[in-house]
Amino acid sequence: MNAAHVNLYLVGFMGTGKTTVGRTVAHKLGFHVLDSDHEIERRQGKTIPDIFAQHGEAAFRAMEREFIEHGHPAEGTVVACGGGLVVQPGMLELLKGKGVVVCLHASIETILARTARQRNRPLLEVENPEQRVRTLYAEREPIYRQSGTVILTDSRPLHDIVAHVMRAWRRDAVDFARGRP
Repeated sequence: MNAAHVNLYLVGFMGTGKTTVGRTVAHKLGFHVLDSDHEIERRQGKTIPDIFAQHGEAAFRAMEREFIEHGHPAEGTVVACGGGLVVQPGMLELLKGKGVVVCLHASIETILARTARQRNRPLLEVENPEQRVRTLYAEREPIYRQSGTVILTDSRPLHDIVAHVMRAWRRDAVDFARGRP
């Protein structure tokens, strides 16, 4: 595979900027951009909160796995992954087998500020969303840290984050194309 076409998978907690950064990086690379959550909603004809309510989280996680295994092009694509996608057993290895994985990271305070007014996050539809964020973050952070290059998005301009992501992708895509993880 040509390194210039290796897929990029952006992972990280909700509110770290995966969708926004993914759009910009894809535009600069001339890649397609897909958001795993949006693609699942489109294919199911339902919102994620509706999927969670009607089918449960386990069914949604199975839809995420199906999307990563078979639901997107094998090259020339930036995939902004839902926050919980990479923490499922075996998913990090699956992603690393399909392309370069970069983790976007932000502080708890930034995540709380970015997610405070969003209503499309069923895991935060609880009595104390701040405590839920803190709990999920603590559970998921060790997996995010193992996923690939970690890039902090707190208080950084978008162009700076995008440049860092592209540098990491270019470096790691060469190794991926040569068959080295």
